[in-house]
Amino acid sequence: MKPALRVMLCDDAGERFFGEGPCRLLHLIDETGSLRSAAAQMGLSYSKALRLVQHAEKELGFALTCKTIGGRGGGGSTLTAEARQFLERYEAYRDACVQTSRELYSAFFPGQR
Repeated sequence: MKPALRVMLCDDAGERFFGEGPCRLLHLIDETGSLRSAAAQMGLSYSKALRLVQHAEKELGFALTCKTIGGRGGGGSTLTAEARQFLERYEAYRDACVQTSRELYSAFFPGQR
């Protein structure tokens, strides 16, 4: 037996808008320079990935990506400075929640693995 914790952010209506999926998507956008490539690596359609990013942007109130229109050099996407700062804070929060969960599990279920 072991604890499992999922950390996600929800809007005022209780609808999830950010968690491990969007977090991974943003990291892949950062790595590949492309929303389309990031979506493909996750097995998502481009339109689904775009909706995830747009929903998070709407709830957060700032842009997560900067888009470059295609052409001779091709298009792409990069993360905004706000997105990088947000990812850093989200991941620190997530890690702190997981650590606290482990500590509470040990306190409430002593002797369990």
